[in-house]
Amino acid sequence: MITWTPLTQKKWTRFERIRRGYWSAVILSIFLLLSCFADVLINSKALVVRYDGAYFFPVVSDVRSGTFFGLDYSKETDYRELSQHFLAQKAGNFVVMPLIPWNAYEQDFSQGYPPTAPNWEQKHLLGTDTIGRDILARLVFGFRIAMGFALMTMVIAYAIGIAVGCAMGYWGGKFDLIAQRVIEVWSMVPFLYVIMILVSITQPTFTLFVAINVLFGWVGMTWYMRTMTYKESAREYVMAARALGASSWRIIRHHILPNTLVMVMTLAPFTIAGNITALTALDYLGLGLMPPTPSWGDLLQQGKSNLDAPWIVGSVIGAMVLVLVMVTFIGEALREAFDPKQHTRYI
Repeated sequence: MITWTPLTQKKWTRFERIRRGYWSAVILSIFLLLSCFADVLINSKALVVRYDGAYFFPVVSDVRSGTFFGLDYSKETDYRELSQHFLAQKAGNFVVMPLIPWNAYEQDFSQGYPPTAPNWEQKHLLGTDTIGRDILARLVFGFRIAMGFALMTMVIAYAIGIAVGCAMGYWGGKFDLIAQRVIEVWSMVPFLYVIMILVSITQPTFTLFVAINVLFGWVGMTWYMRTMTYKESAREYVMAARALGASSWRIIRHHILPNTLVMVMTLAPFTIAGNITALTALDYLGLGLMPPTPSWGDLLQQGKSNLDAPWIVGSVIGAMVLVLVMVTFIGEALREAFDPKQHTRYI
């Protein structure tokens, strides 16, 4: 059981009162949770198959060939076809398909030459892209990849930036001067050129892009934390803690960091939005994740090249705007709720 201090409870209550930020957090959390289980909601494999009195769960089990279920081909079973086959047999067998019975890589040419417009009968709720893949499936899996990239990059980069920045601001002196020079030199390295060089000599992967963004992303937070720590370390409560014999670790952890949390909360949503747009831009330019990985940038590129199919560009732009606006609302609400000036007063 989590026990909150009265001050933390106050901050959370204030956050709940900022309705647009609170409900944006709820909705975005639901989206994230659903994306984690996207393989159950959006998949070409059946959730449940009842065949000759036995139950099978293809979405979580090994692939079975069509001949296993009485079809006349030995490749992986087409469960949409199997469902129609069972309905025609009327033998008590059935198939339960996901809400969207298409995966993010499967091509559908049954409606003609792609891209095809949204079709409720075929369960292509947002249509198909230029090679016949379901746009909704690629949007959802692209959202999961983008949010995973943004959150993972932010957490690692912030951990490094906060640690280095606090050390620079608290101890200062030669350590601060040397660290500043190192950061200034590192900041001169062109991010885009590094991406282009690495993509040209190695296969782009999710881990590679997280590592590159972390290498360049920790610098900004370091400067903010250095300034905030330098300012807070000169206040009376820090001097009093030193006089009482508190260790540097305790002073930083229990006194300085809580009072600089508002800065982290303020910058976090903008960092998440920046990471999402960075990955989308790289995919759009062809420097991102390898095809056929679901990507918002890839959909954006297809939409730009096929303006006669507005459902492509409209769907990805709508998804990006919705997510980025919600992230911004959450950031505004957190900044106001965690602002120390709302709960404490310096004398």
